[in-house]
Amino acid sequence: MSAGPTWEGGGRHPGWPARLGPLRVDAGLVALRPPRLFDASTWSRLRLRDQAHLEDWEPTAVGGWYDRNSAMSWPAQWSSLRASARRGQALPFVITVDGELAGQITVGNVVRGALRSAWVGYWVAADRARGGVATAALALVVDHCFGEAGLHRLEATVRPENAASLRVLGKAGFREEGLFLRYLDVAGDWRDHLCFAITAEETSPEGLVRRLVAQGRARTA
Repeated sequence: MSAGPTWEGGGRHPGWPARLGPLRVDAGLVALRPPRLFDASTWSRLRLRDQAHLEDWEPTAVGGWYDRNSAMSWPAQWSSLRASARRGQALPFVITVDGELAGQITVGNVVRGALRSAWVGYWVAADRARGGVATAALALVVDHCFGEAGLHRLEATVRPENAASLRVLGKAGFREEGLFLRYLDVAGDWRDHLCFAITAEETSPEGLVRRLVAQGRARTA
């Protein structure tokens, strides 16, 4: 259970920390929880193993893949995610399948006031990339954002070549809004990205989780 919101002007970020799910899909029992410091070894093992699966879709960063994804690099990333969450700027979660870490999903650049908007990004381990894990995680986080977290709009950007992520966004009900030319430096070059978005009205009244269940794509646990 998550703490109740005490936002605007300070206090605990509404919607974080929180534990979401579980939701049963073909791959297993999917749930979301805040990242932990002792996730380092598992996180690093997955990231290093899945370089070929992940690197083409992630922003270019300083240092090599090993340096950025070794267990030693996790404490700084974990601390940064937690600090952003405590400032109300992000809602970071790890994705678990049957209790084991299988990826991350992060809601970032949270803007309150009249906009109440954010972006969402995610990655899932290669051996969990099928079976509905990403779709379930996205449904859980969208419902949470439009519920307890008090947001109104979520945006996701994805390279046109990323067919798997395009399928996930489509299943979740995100709609395409346009093409951002040379939007983000990914894998060493400026890449075009498609922009997808969803608003609270587009998920009401049942929410995305109940929609997935009604479609036979998931079961509540």
